[in-house]
Formats: sequence, structure tokens, C-alpha cells
Amino acid sequence: MRRALLAALSYFALVFGAGFVLGAIRVPLLVPRLGVRTAELIEMPVMAVVIVLAARFVVRRFQLPATARVRLPVGGIALALLVSAELLLAVALQAQSLGAYIASRDPVSGSVYLVMLGVFALMPWGLGRMRVTGSPREH
Repeated sequence: MRRALLAALSYFALVFGAGFVLGAIRVPLLVPRLGVRTAELIEMPVMAVVIVLAARFVVRRFQLPATARVRLPVGGIALALLVSAELLLAVALQAQSLGAYIASRDPVSGSVYLVMLGVFALMPWGLGRMRVTGSPREH
């Protein structure tokens, strides 16, 4: 159980840290030129790669068994940490209420963001599924 908690914390920290750095680039450089929607949509594929790499690193580093019983809680705990941190930062740094922050999200990039949260939560488990059902060379 301790290993799964550490894996979830590490997974959260890697993805949140990368997102924070990308946000620091996106907001001052891309948003003024391209707008919020386009800037956020450009960032999404990069975050998808970060999610895959972070999940793969955490699964290997913490030697997580390829079972839903272990890997789904890792993704779920990491998701809870990620959403909590993002909402806290939005309220604290942007001086917005929680409701105002949610209402301010672009409907298109916000929808893609919600899908990415699902990808983030499921990726540790999904990597195990891909490995189990992949080609024999991967075993």
C-alpha cells in the first residue's frame, strides 16, 4: 500500500511539475498570440506524452504489478492530488472563486482537458493492459 501511495505521489508530481512549466510558457508566449483555446489545445499533445512517460516511469520505478487492484488506485489518488492542486492554484493565484474558475474554462479546450484527466487517471493501469495484451516480444 505504501508503495502505491508513493507511486501516486510521484506520478502526480511529475505530471503537475511538467504542466506547471508548460503553463509558464503557454500563458505569456502563446496565449497573447493565439488565444486561450488554441494555446491550451497545442499543449495537450505534449501533456499526453508527459502522462505516458511519467506513468511508465512510475510503474517501472515502483515495480507496480499489472493489476487493476494496484494500478487504478495509483491513478485515482494521483488524479485527486492533481485536481486539488490545480483548483487550489486557480483560486489562490488567480484570485477567483472555484465557481468562477470552472465557468471561465473554454468549452472546447476544457472538454479536452477533462478527457486528459481521464487519460491521466487510467494510464498506469492502461500501460499494464497494453503490456499484457501486446506482442510476445514485449513480455
